[in-house]
Amino acid sequence: MKTIHGWMAGIAAALVAGAALAQGSISIGTGGTGGVYYPLGGGMASIISKKVPGVQASAEVTGGSIDNMKLMHTGKAEMGIVQSDAAYDATMGQDKFKDMKVPVRALMVLYPSRMHLVTTEASGIKRVADLKGKRISSGSAGSGTEVMTFRILEAAGLDRERDVKRERLGVSESVNALKDGKIDAFFFAGGIPTAAITDLAATPGMKMRLVDHAELADAMRKKFGPFYTRDTIPAKSYSGQETANQMTSAWNLLVAHERMPEKMAYDIVKTLWESQPELVTVHKEAMNIDMANQNSTTSPIPFHPGAVRFYKEKGIALK
Repeated sequence: MKTIHGWMAGIAAALVAGAALAQGSISIGTGGTGGVYYPLGGGMASIISKKVPGVQASAEVTGGSIDNMKLMHTGKAEMGIVQSDAAYDATMGQDKFKDMKVPVRALMVLYPSRMHLVTTEASGIKRVADLKGKRISSGSAGSGTEVMTFRILEAAGLDRERDVKRERLGVSESVNALKDGKIDAFFFAGGIPTAAITDLAATPGMKMRLVDHAELADAMRKKFGPFYTRDTIPAKSYSGQETANQMTSAWNLLVAHERMPEKMAYDIVKTLWESQPELVTVHKEAMNIDMANQNSTTSPIPFHPGAVRFYKEKGIALK
């Protein structure tokens, strides 16, 4: 019975997605308003609507990567910004996607999603192991942050159920909870600067600390796959941040449902690359969208045929 229901749901989602694409209506799943996904996705939607004939796009506020993939599964979104680990899990039907496989394809590799582990100097938290017994936010439900948080905790030898007291808050809510003393630390995987964290760093009377955890990347890669790398948040990225933060990151992708027509995908990819300077005015992370990063190493899922066609014209051979 479960299989039948899943099959029927898949058929319904296909009809919804097919109708939207046929009408040239595109919904882009993004993230919360305090991060980078939402403003960047909004900029993409505006460019697509203005410059791709016959296509109208809108950016939707969501919980993040996991939500975006599930929205695409149900036909309620045709595109989304997602972390590479979540995209892989969804296409393979594993972890949070055990009862579904989401047939998405990469359009663009965007920028690294850097995992901020944020606390205050007063908390005494200097490493991930110090979170034991603390109150934390692991990221909003439906976010790639939550998936990555769980894997960081596991790599550090902490049990996410027994060793920490967890809230599931978005970045803006996490900042407010930290300010109010309701949590001791929070995780957020995103671009730099993240607006809500910029606000926290500038709060009078509170000294923000970014906790290093780059040493956990190797264990995460060994257990979960080649998505995670040692990375840094450069010094001065946030007010009062005097040294570089050594942390882990995973690439962000712009993805589309595999049902998107090849020409539409080609036109969208071509237009976004040609309009990159406009995206930079929306958020400076768009400066890190680089043609050199469009490959099967940075994207663990196949590229859409329309994207493959575009990159071939640029001399990049993709699968």
